[in-house]
Amino acid sequence: MTFSDTIRFLFNLGHELKHVKWDLARIRAVLAELGDPHRQGRFIHVAGTNGKGSTCAMIASALRAGGFRTGLYTSPHLVDPRERIQIDGEPIGEQAWVAAFDETHAACERLIAREEIDAHPSFFETVTAMAFLSFARSNVEAISLETGLGGRLDATNVVEPEVAVITPIDFDHEAFLGSGIESIAAEKAGILKRERPAVFAQQRPEALRVLETRALELDVPVTHSAAFRIEDLRLDRFGSSFRLVSDELIEIECPLAGAHQVENARTAAAALRKFGLEAPVISAGIARARWPGRLERVRSDPDIILDGAHNPAGARALAAYIREFFAGEPVRIIYGAMRDKAVDEVTATLFPLAAEVIVTSPDQPRALAPEALAGAVQHSNLKSAPRLHEALRLASEKPMSTFITGSLFLVGEARAVLINRAARAIL
Repeated sequence: MTFSDTIRFLFNLGHELKHVKWDLARIRAVLAELGDPHRQGRFIHVAGTNGKGSTCAMIASALRAGGFRTGLYTSPHLVDPRERIQIDGEPIGEQAWVAAFDETHAACERLIAREEIDAHPSFFETVTAMAFLSFARSNVEAISLETGLGGRLDATNVVEPEVAVITPIDFDHEAFLGSGIESIAAEKAGILKRERPAVFAQQRPEALRVLETRALELDVPVTHSAAFRIEDLRLDRFGSSFRLVSDELIEIECPLAGAHQVENARTAAAALRKFGLEAPVISAGIARARWPGRLERVRSDPDIILDGAHNPAGARALAAYIREFFAGEPVRIIYGAMRDKAVDEVTATLFPLAAEVIVTSPDQPRALAPEALAGAVQHSNLKSAPRLHEALRLASEKPMSTFITGSLFLVGEARAVLINRAARAIL
């Protein structure tokens, strides 16, 4: 197959949440057929509701700074599916992607022929197997591994991690993880493994009780991020600097914007210390971390900032950022969402902060139509555009600082347009 062929095949497997099988039998069978590539390398496995991708990116950057050949597996992608599988900070090449797909797909077909699995694995299961295979074939030594959804039954939950990390838990995907924080926390706690160390970020009390109970059941030694005291914190529009004080001092220059990234960086540092990295390496690695599409400034004068605030916790973090650094100046929000998201709560948090709102639709089958959004929300200066290009043209009529947010699909589209020099004529 060509690279384009593999992408079409994977997308034709259907919407992940409708077709995923909620157990690990299928992914284990595929990995066994591939020679169990997930048993190679040292893993830091990260679950949580918000911040897990940022935390994974900081962990991977520090592992590279420590001299490890490093893998990073995250989801979803913004523009190119190869973003999900990175080696030493770069997405794998198209040839490597196709080779991993061909080998994984052939293994699936053999298992189906022998009736050892009931159907082809889902998009996420297939790409997860491809990631493990790519890391093993490339002799990756240390892997920063992000769960997709939940933890207990997530396809990544086949590893025996050197460290398990749980970032802040909040409401998201309640239809699959449960409607209460306790049930969501129980799913996230599923990545904990007997006697393997874990790091817990700061949590809601009800989530923390669930995590600590499960850790006790499994004899898991837990490090709380709060054990690393934050001193001399300085925040600006572009990141933060602070000192972590524990058994040693760790100086942090975090290039990821937003006050919420302070906790993510502290959690990453705690996990990296547990993994065995020294303070200077952690400092150097976090300072070089990059995580596109999350409070990412892609234009200036006026600013255009991309942020995938797709759930209530993400919206609260973005709102705090706007109030802190854009107080006293008008801002515009361009917003689009998927139908299965908590749109009412997100828009109620963000829209009152904007002088102008443009609702639009990501180019996805599950996207919420802008007409439906416009009819469901109230704002004194609300506009509607069927697609992002039209929204950007509307925005160009009156320059002001603009946040493009909501679905990560929309953020990915915006990033492809706004970072492509050939497309700058749109604005």
